[in-house]
Amino acid sequence: MKQMTIAGLARSGAVGVETVRYYQRRGLLAEPPLPAGGGFRTYGDDDVRRLRFIRQAQGAGFTLEQIAELLDLDSVDDRARARQLARSRIAELDARIAEMQAARDALQRLADDCGRGGQGACPILSAFDQASRSAV
Repeated sequence: MKQMTIAGLARSGAVGVETVRYYQRRGLLAEPPLPAGGGFRTYGDDDVRRLRFIRQAQGAGFTLEQIAELLDLDSVDDRARARQLARSRIAELDARIAEMQAARDALQRLADDCGRGGQGACPILSAFDQASRSAV
């Protein structure tokens, strides 16, 4: 098992040292004890795996609270709850995808209208200007 400092752990997880410390404060990563006689705290392969798990779960859109629960579930092998969390996250992603698709379709219509030419302001600029006025 390779031992490394917090800087090495951060590099291995492609995060900054402050991110590692933040995860430690949140209870997602353990903070190893200081060695007797002084020196630096050291981290190992399990810490790297855990850090990478956290980053992957964040990439999938899980909150830090959900990630903490997933990490706890791993220790008790509660697949049903892990599956429930994943399905909930999938539903959230599906809703965001639908929202983004609707925004894309609306922008595509505006771009097509703008491309047709004509008199007056570009439909894209008019739509954004109108939206900003109604928000005030």
